Amino acid sequence: MKPASKQAKRKQDHKRQRQPGLLTRTGSYFVRHAQTLIYSLGQLLRAPFAMLMTAAVIGIALALPTGLHVLLKNAELLSGEIDGATQISLFLKRGASESQAQQLAARLRKMPEIGKVRFISKQDALKEFKQNAGFTEAMQALDENPLPHVIVIHPSTRHTSEQTMQKLLARLQGMLHVDVAQLDEEWIKRLYTIMDFIKRGVWILASMLALAVLLVVGNTIRLAIQNRRDEIVVIKLIGGTDAFIRRPFLYTGFWYGLFGALIAFVLITVTLFLLNEPIERLARLYHSDVLLSSLDAQSSLLLFVGGILLGLAGSWLAVGRHLRDIEPR
Repeated sequence: MKPASKQAKRKQDHKRQRQPGLLTRTGSYFVRHAQTLIYSLGQLLRAPFAMLMTAAVIGIALALPTGLHVLLKNAELLSGEIDGATQISLFLKRGASESQAQQLAARLRKMPEIGKVRFISKQDALKEFKQNAGFTEAMQALDENPLPHVIVIHPSTRHTSEQTMQKLLARLQGMLHVDVAQLDEEWIKRLYTIMDFIKRGVWILASMLALAVLLVVGNTIRLAIQNRRDEIVVIKLIGGTDAFIRRPFLYTGFWYGLFGALIAFVLITVTLFLLNEPIERLARLYHSDVLLSSLDAQSSLLLFVGGILLGLAGSWLAVGRHLRDIEPR
């Protein structure tokens, strides 16, 4: 081998040895980001009151739509129980005997669309009417019982859709000894309409408050950039890139979003805790065991991820807008 080729090979090997490996470069990349992350947190903790005020504003903005979302989920659970309690009342013909009514009730219990059947004889119906309506003296003046036998039907949980209920109602109406089959579902439709209206309102409110968070973070980062204007000029003079300058401001937005989400989580948890006791007392008055459910794991994750992303987005927009205006003269 020629001496020149040997020398070129030695130079190539020396150059290859001097180049860091992929693992080393990756480690250095994460170390630099970790250092910047801690540095940005230290910068915020130098003025804890100002940082807490900004994070509190972000937290309140995040807590409002998230809290309404949690309350709406509780309302959906409650409406599910109400929908499950929907019943069809079968008023039998006056000529139907109690044995015939009992046979019809036994037949209905075998239908897959029906979950529960309760038979109320006309004697029991009259007794219940006297107790609840307060017309005891007026009912005693009647020669005979005017009330018919009644069969109360609760559909099974798998057959509570509107189309299925209408088919079941039409089928029950055509059965022997049935005079009137009654299903009162208009109030349920109104409830679902109101909940759909509230759900859309929550999305609109969430969008507006998300924009407010972007503006709050963006304005805070803008002030931080202006306060460090001379430092940024010096960094650019010695060759610092925009990515290097942008990095601490982005992590500042990250911390604002994280702290804001944490404050929102605490506010929602405390609010639900304070509301749980009166809701429990109200539920007991209606013989129900409905309790407010707090933030689940998925909702909590969305809250923290959403807060962090909004903080990063607000800082990115602010840095991209104002960093270009700072150039060395």
